[in-house]
Amino acid sequence: MPDTLSVKILRSGQSESESAFQQFEVPCESRMSVLDVVTRIQSDLDPTLGFRYSCRAGMCGTCSMRVNGKNRWTCRTPAESFRAQGLTLEPLSNYPVIRDLAVDMAPFFTSYRKVLPQFVPQDSAPADFARIPPDSKERREINPHIECITCGNCFGACSLVGTNPDYLGPAALNRAFTANRDSRDGATAERLDRLNSHDGVWGCHTQFNCTEACPMGISPTRAIQKLKRQQVRHALRRIF
Repeated sequence: MPDTLSVKILRSGQSESESAFQQFEVPCESRMSVLDVVTRIQSDLDPTLGFRYSCRAGMCGTCSMRVNGKNRWTCRTPAESFRAQGLTLEPLSNYPVIRDLAVDMAPFFTSYRKVLPQFVPQDSAPADFARIPPDSKERREINPHIECITCGNCFGACSLVGTNPDYLGPAALNRAFTANRDSRDGATAERLDRLNSHDGVWGCHTQFNCTEACPMGISPTRAIQKLKRQQVRHALRRIF
């Protein structure tokens, strides 16, 4: 028989003050993920449990939640490592809770759209393919920041988002950096103008919470620092 895993899940009430933890005892089989545990609870113990997932392979990030105080993809988090201390599951912070562990991602994507995240070609773009050599400085700066899958873990971990709901957040600013650093993009100046505020790049306090939370190993904090330098150069060009 498999060992039993103790699981506490924050269940949503009619208001935040009415939310409360519910305890479950779940058989913990070899190689189970935390997502497997939550799915087992819903299928065998409480069908009313609300949570979200899709790919189960670390490709979409929709299964993200707080696992013992840290934002994680539950499909990639082994359950066995929590046998001793037990599991405590909560929804991601900084998002409206739809039900239990499922949150509304609308604030994240609203902020993301504000930074003009799409590639905008230059008016004088060549008809042929533009090439960026893999060993170029431009490519080396972009590479550490391009694997974001917009899972929203960094947004949920950012203390600035928690205190200022208008702050654009780490993922959006990370995307703005990669777009601006692309020499083929034609919207760099417009993008920098959109970010030049306390709700944009100047709101970051360099606490690295987003970097710690990113399952892909991206450091949005470092991207934001580079954006700040871009902002200074952009302002100086306007002056001189």
